[in-house]
Formats: sequence, C-alpha cells, structure tokens
Amino acid sequence: MSPGFQYHPDLLARFPAVCGGVILLQDFVNCPSPSALLETYLAEQSRVAAQIGEKPLSEIPALAAWRGAFRQFGVDPTKYRSAAESLLRRLTKKGDIPSINTLVDLCNLISIRWALPVAAFDLRQLTRPITVHFARGSENFTAHDAPEPEQPAPGEVIFSDPAGLVAARRWCWKQSAESVVDLDTTAALITIEAQHPAGAVDVQDALDTLAELLGKYLAGNIQSGAIDKKNPSFFADTV
Repeated sequence: MSPGFQYHPDLLARFPAVCGGVILLQDFVNCPSPSALLETYLAEQSRVAAQIGEKPLSEIPALAAWRGAFRQFGVDPTKYRSAAESLLRRLTKKGDIPSINTLVDLCNLISIRWALPVAAFDLRQLTRPITVHFARGSENFTAHDAPEPEQPAPGEVIFSDPAGLVAARRWCWKQSAESVVDLDTTAALITIEAQHPAGAVDVQDALDTLAELLGKYLAGNIQSGAIDKKNPSFFADTV
C-alpha cells in the first residue's frame, strides 16, 4: 500500500484540529445523474435550505471554523469562501445547485448536508500522494474556470502531488483544471475535511454515507479511511 493523501507536518503544527475523510474510487463509470439521484439531490437541497432559513452562513460552526482557518493563513474568507460555503451560498441565494454529473452531485449532496468541503480529484494527471501543505509561492496553478496559470502566495495552503502539480488553492477554495471530474473520469480521490470541534464525528458520518451512495450509484472499487494529526496519511492500493 502507498500513501494516497496526507497532511504535511508543518500544516498540522499550525492546524492541529483538522481532520479528513478520504475515498479512493477506481474502475467506475461516471454518468449524468439518474432520475432517482436527482430526486434525492433536489430533496436534500430543499431540506437544507429550509433548515438554514435566514441564519447567516457564518454562524454555522463548520463554516465558521473554515473562515477562521482561512484568516490564519492570510486569506479573507469573505472574498475567497470555502467550497462548502460557496455551495450553500448559491443554494440560499439562488434556490438550487445545478446537476453536473453523478460523482460531483453525490459529493455536493454530502457537502451541503454536513456543511463540509468535499472535493473529487480526477487522478489521470495527478500522482500520489496528494499532500496538503503551505505553498512556497513558486508552484503553478490553473483554475478550472480560468485560462491562465497563476502562482499561489507563499504560505497559502494548497494541495499538490510529488511532481508539483497543484490540485487546489486556498485549501478548499478552488480546484485546478487538471483535477476536475468529468464524464470520462474512471479514478478519483475524494476528500472531506473539517476544522470545527465536532469535525471528526461529522467527517466519519459523511464519509460512511458517501461511500454507501458511491456504491449504490457508481460501484467501482472503493477504499476509504480517516486522517488527523495522529494519523496524517491515507494509504490505499492501486487496482
């Protein structure tokens, strides 16, 4: 077994409360979301929107913790929001989150249910392990919605592989063009992360539910595990 995802020791020294759930999903066939999943996804959106109501997103503990983490590495969280907050902001302001494909919809469903950032990385151009660490400032990142590469700021939290390919900037803000999941994705690394006091319990619940849904809608080979300061690496076999 080899490490698939890990936290750098320097990161854990600064953010000792971070915890994550990781899934390596291989040999699956992605597809547009079937009607049963779309129905479930829309129902979850309605439930979450009603539950939040007029409550400011900044008062949700999981999101508030990510705002604090962003500030700690020098990023304004009202300008660059965590992926979970961006999804919930869209839901509460526009009323819905559009369907993209089965894998992405399942990740987004879990994200809004637990208010946790969930990322699915296509592994075709990434090598393992993917490490969460502080940027040197010399790395290159091309956002999935931008034409030109840019460099992260020194000290910013990024995801990168051993070859230096940056898969995500500002921790859980935005993924790279190389890592975005599409209909032809057949191998993906999925992460769920938390910073709040109840994070470990929420991550485990979210991880178990996502693994169950992936088995139901995508099948494939699923390996999963939890990581934290005491166990900072996720190990998995390559099928």
